[in-house]
Order: sequence, then C-alpha cells, then structure tokens
Amino acid sequence: MEGLNNLFFNFIHGLSGRGFLTDALGIFIAEYFSYFVFAGVIWFAAFRRGWRMKLFFLIESALALILSRGIATEAIRFFYQSPRPFDVLNFQPLIPANGNSLPSGHAAFFFALATIVYLYDKRWGIWYFSFSALISVGRIFVGVHWPADIIAGAVVGVLSGLLIHFLLSKEITELKKSPLSEAGHQA
Repeated sequence: MEGLNNLFFNFIHGLSGRGFLTDALGIFIAEYFSYFVFAGVIWFAAFRRGWRMKLFFLIESALALILSRGIATEAIRFFYQSPRPFDVLNFQPLIPANGNSLPSGHAAFFFALATIVYLYDKRWGIWYFSFSALISVGRIFVGVHWPADIIAGAVVGVLSGLLIHFLLSKEITELKKSPLSEAGHQA
C-alpha cells in the first residue's frame, strides 16, 4: 500500500514546479477553489423549494461537515499520527500546512458536502463530487497530502453525509409532505 501511495504521490506532485501557470492553477485549486464550491452550496440552497427545505438542507449540510471535519477527522488524527509528505520527503510545499496528514480535512469536508448535495439533487451532486475530487488532487499536487489521506478523507466525508442523512431521514420525509414546503409558500 505504501508503494502505491508513494507512486501516485510522485506522479501527481511531480507535475508541480514545472511552470508558473501550472503551479498557480494548482495552488488556486488546492487553496481557493473551495471558496467558490462552498458559495455554490449556498446558491444551491437558495433554490430549494420552501424556506423549511432551504433551512433543513443547510442544517443537514452543517451537521455532516461538523461530523466529518470537526469530529471524525480530528479523532482519527488524535489517535493516528501521520506526517505530511513535505515532512517525510523534505521539500517546500506550494502552500502552507501543518498538523497530521491523515485523513485529509479538505477531502472529508467537501465529500461530506457533495454527499448531502447528491442526496438532494443527483445532477448537482455529481458536479460536487467532481469538484471535491479536483480539490483533493490539488492538495496532492501542492504537496500537503498523500493519496491515502485523500481516500481516507473521502470515505470519512461520504460516511458522515450518509449517517447524518439517515439520522434525519424521518424529518426529511415529514418536511417533504408538509404543505409549507411547497413552492407557493417560499420565503
């Protein structure tokens, strides 16, 4: 497993340092693209039917993000110490990062978000899974995560999103039946 992790890391990160434009694009994807993706979720929420569905979507998303990034990722990092690639391989990453590497907090966060979006709208969800994967590959490109960190973060994110959705499924069903969630009663 370690050999594959190093092989994929060397392939993706090996594309960095070849030119200003390539590095700038990698930095943008790894560091700043996430703000646009997150803003898109607010846009997505704004077009849900009824103010209750909008609010519930945002609450469900927030709970999935708290579970994935704030609880599960930090718990794993507390019990499992994993150095970042630049610490192991002794190089300067393209963006700053600190702390343990596994699982990727960015991957956990954005895959949890993608899961919730997907459960509300499959077409948008596929886009969000694609954006999450792009951000995650960007984190490898800039040298702050191993591929295994990304896979672990994605698993944590998807499972967190599914768990929160399952725990709230009764409320979601009731909300969809509610006459206040109809388009005619939007806030």
